[in-house]
Amino acid sequence: MSEIHPDQRVAVLADSQNLYHSAQSVYSRNIDYSGLLDEAVSDRSLVRAIAYVIRADSPEEESFFEALRDIGFETKIKEIKTFADGSKKADWDLGMSLDAVSLASHVDTVVLCTGDGDFARLCSHLRHEGVRVEAMGFGNSAADELIEAADDFVDLAEKEDTFLL
Repeated sequence: MSEIHPDQRVAVLADSQNLYHSAQSVYSRNIDYSGLLDEAVSDRSLVRAIAYVIRADSPEEESFFEALRDIGFETKIKEIKTFADGSKKADWDLGMSLDAVSLASHVDTVVLCTGDGDFARLCSHLRHEGVRVEAMGFGNSAADELIEAADDFVDLAEKEDTFLL
Protein backbone atom coordinates (compact mmCIF):
# COMPACT_ATOMS: atom_id res chain seq x y z
CA MET A 1 0.00 0.00 0.00
CA SER A 2 1.40 3.37 -1.01
CA GLU A 3 1.55 6.17 1.51
CA ILE A 4 -0.41 9.40 1.26
CA HIS A 5 1.63 12.49 0.42
CA PRO A 6 0.86 16.03 -0.85
CA ASP A 7 2.22 15.38 -4.35
CA GLN A 8 -0.26 12.60 -5.05
CA ARG A 9 -2.60 13.12 -7.98
CA VAL A 10 -6.14 12.08 -7.08
CA ALA A 11 -9.30 11.24 -9.01
CA VAL A 12 -12.58 11.18 -7.06
CA LEU A 13 -15.44 9.13 -8.53
CA ALA A 14 -18.77 9.47 -6.70
CA ASP A 15 -21.56 6.93 -7.17
CA SER A 16 -24.32 9.40 -6.32
CA GLN A 17 -27.17 6.88 -6.39
CA ASN A 18 -25.43 4.55 -3.96
CA LEU A 19 -24.53 7.39 -1.61
CA TYR A 20 -28.02 8.89 -1.79
CA HIS A 21 -29.82 5.65 -1.00
CA SER A 22 -27.46 4.78 1.85
CA ALA A 23 -27.77 8.24 3.43
CA GLN A 24 -31.55 8.29 3.04
CA SER A 25 -32.23 4.77 4.29
CA VAL A 26 -30.15 5.08 7.45
CA TYR A 27 -30.18 8.81 8.26
CA SER A 28 -32.97 10.36 6.16
CA ARG A 29 -30.37 12.97 5.20
CA ASN A 30 -28.44 14.00 2.10
CA ILE A 31 -24.74 13.81 1.31
CA ASP A 32 -22.58 16.90 1.81
CA TYR A 33 -20.62 16.67 -1.44
CA SER A 34 -18.38 19.58 -0.50
CA GLY A 35 -17.26 17.77 2.65
CA LEU A 36 -16.95 14.52 0.70
CA LEU A 37 -14.68 16.09 -1.93
CA ASP A 38 -12.53 17.90 0.66
CA GLU A 39 -11.99 14.71 2.65
CA ALA A 40 -11.38 12.60 -0.45
CA VAL A 41 -8.70 14.95 -1.79
CA SER A 42 -7.20 15.56 1.66
CA ASP A 43 -4.58 18.20 0.72
CA ARG A 44 -3.47 16.26 -2.35
CA SER A 45 -3.68 17.40 -5.97
CA LEU A 46 -7.12 16.88 -7.51
CA VAL A 47 -6.92 15.78 -11.13
CA ARG A 48 -10.60 15.03 -11.69
CA ALA A 49 -13.80 14.73 -9.66
CA ILE A 50 -16.76 13.06 -11.32
CA ALA A 51 -20.23 12.57 -9.87
CA TYR A 52 -22.30 9.91 -11.63
CA VAL A 53 -25.97 10.84 -11.42
CA ILE A 54 -29.31 9.60 -12.71
CA ARG A 55 -31.91 11.88 -14.26
CA ALA A 56 -35.32 10.83 -12.94
CA ASP A 57 -37.31 13.96 -13.91
CA SER A 58 -37.52 15.19 -10.35
CA PRO A 59 -38.02 18.97 -9.98
CA GLU A 60 -34.99 19.58 -7.77
CA GLU A 61 -32.48 17.46 -9.67
CA GLU A 62 -31.23 20.21 -12.03
CA SER A 63 -30.33 22.42 -9.07
CA PHE A 64 -28.59 19.39 -7.49
CA PHE A 65 -26.57 18.81 -10.68
CA GLU A 66 -25.63 22.51 -10.75
CA ALA A 67 -24.59 22.41 -7.09
CA LEU A 68 -22.32 19.45 -7.81
CA ARG A 69 -20.65 21.42 -10.62
CA ASP A 70 -20.25 24.47 -8.35
CA ILE A 71 -18.50 22.29 -5.75
CA GLY A 72 -16.03 21.04 -8.37
CA PHE A 73 -17.54 17.83 -9.69
CA GLU A 74 -17.97 17.10 -13.34
CA THR A 75 -21.40 15.48 -13.68
CA LYS A 76 -22.10 12.48 -15.85
CA ILE A 77 -25.83 12.09 -16.25
CA LYS A 78 -27.70 8.97 -17.30
CA GLU A 79 -31.40 8.87 -18.05
CA ILE A 80 -33.43 6.34 -16.06
CA LYS A 81 -34.81 3.55 -18.26
CA THR A 82 -38.33 2.25 -17.83
CA PHE A 83 -39.00 -1.23 -19.19
CA ALA A 84 -42.24 -2.66 -20.60
CA ASP A 85 -43.03 -4.37 -17.29
CA GLY A 86 -42.78 -1.02 -15.47
CA SER A 87 -39.45 -1.75 -13.81
CA LYS A 88 -36.79 0.95 -13.87
CA LYS A 89 -33.06 0.73 -14.07
CA ALA A 90 -30.09 3.05 -14.24
CA ASP A 91 -26.63 2.55 -12.88
CA TRP A 92 -23.16 3.78 -13.60
CA ASP A 93 -21.08 0.75 -12.56
CA LEU A 94 -19.60 0.16 -16.01
CA GLY A 95 -19.09 3.87 -16.72
CA MET A 96 -17.35 4.47 -13.40
CA SER A 97 -15.14 1.43 -13.92
CA LEU A 98 -14.13 2.50 -17.42
CA ASP A 99 -13.34 6.02 -16.24
CA ALA A 100 -11.26 4.67 -13.33
CA VAL A 101 -9.25 2.41 -15.65
CA SER A 102 -8.80 5.29 -18.14
CA LEU A 103 -7.64 7.66 -15.40
CA ALA A 104 -5.29 5.13 -13.77
CA SER A 105 -2.26 6.18 -15.80
CA HIS A 106 -2.83 9.86 -14.91
CA VAL A 107 -3.27 9.58 -11.13
CA ASP A 108 -1.66 8.03 -8.09
CA THR A 109 -4.92 7.49 -6.19
CA VAL A 110 -8.50 6.77 -7.16
CA VAL A 111 -11.12 7.48 -4.51
CA LEU A 112 -14.34 5.52 -5.08
CA CYS A 113 -17.22 7.10 -3.17
CA THR A 114 -19.56 4.13 -2.96
CA GLY A 115 -20.37 1.11 -0.88
CA ASP A 116 -21.13 -1.09 -3.88
CA GLY A 117 -19.35 -4.45 -3.79
CA ASP A 118 -19.42 -4.61 -7.59
CA PHE A 119 -16.36 -2.33 -7.50
CA ALA A 120 -14.18 -4.81 -5.57
CA ARG A 121 -12.76 -6.29 -8.77
CA LEU A 122 -12.00 -2.78 -10.05
CA CYS A 123 -10.06 -2.10 -6.82
CA SER A 124 -7.98 -5.21 -7.37
CA HIS A 125 -7.25 -4.25 -10.97
CA LEU A 126 -6.25 -0.67 -10.11
CA ARG A 127 -4.01 -1.83 -7.26
CA HIS A 128 -2.36 -4.30 -9.64
CA GLU A 129 -1.65 -1.32 -11.93
CA GLY A 130 0.07 0.48 -9.03
CA VAL A 131 -2.76 2.86 -8.21
CA ARG A 132 -3.76 3.43 -4.60
CA VAL A 133 -7.50 2.84 -4.14
CA GLU A 134 -9.52 4.44 -1.38
CA ALA A 135 -13.22 3.82 -0.88
CA MET A 136 -15.62 6.06 1.00
CA GLY A 137 -19.04 4.80 2.01
CA PHE A 138 -21.31 4.06 4.93
CA GLY A 139 -19.78 1.13 6.79
CA ASN A 140 -23.14 -0.27 7.85
CA SER A 141 -24.22 -0.67 4.21
CA ALA A 142 -20.91 -1.04 2.39
CA ALA A 143 -20.01 -4.42 0.95
CA ASP A 144 -17.30 -6.29 2.83
CA GLU A 145 -15.60 -7.23 -0.46
CA LEU A 146 -15.22 -3.53 -1.37
CA ILE A 147 -13.80 -2.66 2.05
CA GLU A 148 -11.31 -5.53 1.82
CA ALA A 149 -10.28 -4.78 -1.78
CA ALA A 150 -9.45 -1.10 -1.20
CA ASP A 151 -6.20 0.15 0.30
CA ASP A 152 -8.24 2.25 2.72
CA PHE A 153 -11.92 2.62 3.58
CA VAL A 154 -13.41 5.78 5.09
CA ASP A 155 -16.66 5.12 6.93
CA LEU A 156 -18.82 8.18 6.31
CA ALA A 157 -20.92 7.27 9.34
CA GLU A 158 -17.98 8.07 11.63
CA LYS A 159 -18.09 11.77 10.62
CA GLU A 160 -21.78 12.53 10.13
CA ASP A 161 -21.21 16.27 10.57
CA THR A 162 -18.70 16.28 7.70
CA PHE A 163 -20.55 14.05 5.24
CA LEU A 164 -24.27 14.61 5.85
CA LEU A 165 -26.53 17.63 5.45
